[in-house]
Amino acid sequence: MDLHLTRTRVALTAAALLLAVAAPTAYANLAEADSSAPQRGAPYIETQLFFGTERPDGGPAVTDKQFMSFVDKEVTPDFPDGLTVQSGRGQWRDASGTIEKERSYELILLYPVGQAKASDRKIEEIRRAYEKEFGQESVGRVDDSARVDF
Repeated sequence: MDLHLTRTRVALTAAALLLAVAAPTAYANLAEADSSAPQRGAPYIETQLFFGTERPDGGPAVTDKQFMSFVDKEVTPDFPDGLTVQSGRGQWRDASGTIEKERSYELILLYPVGQAKASDRKIEEIRRAYEKEFGQESVGRVDDSARVDF
């Protein structure tokens, strides 16, 4: 192989790696440096939970009434300050490798950072309760930082 070609490939590979590692940091620093954007609200955690409605055993799908009853019983007592429920369509790969497409619900919770530890325990209890009550393999969870102002 030509020595010049090898050096060029090494240089290009090194440049690509440098960009891949440094670019996210550079963009994050640019966003933080923008002092023209006002900081509003208090630091919160936003948790999104994704609930499927099809039952793995082939039983009837979870209805709107059943889901809202579950929210009233299992979620509202632990998060009485508010929540959001959205209906949707989702898909995911189950434990056997099959892609499942189903009607779903997204539950959005916002809570102060100082309540994160206690809220985490409550959220995990909600996930396990849904899995048990409706025979689900899992309930998806996404946590993110947010600034919230009401």
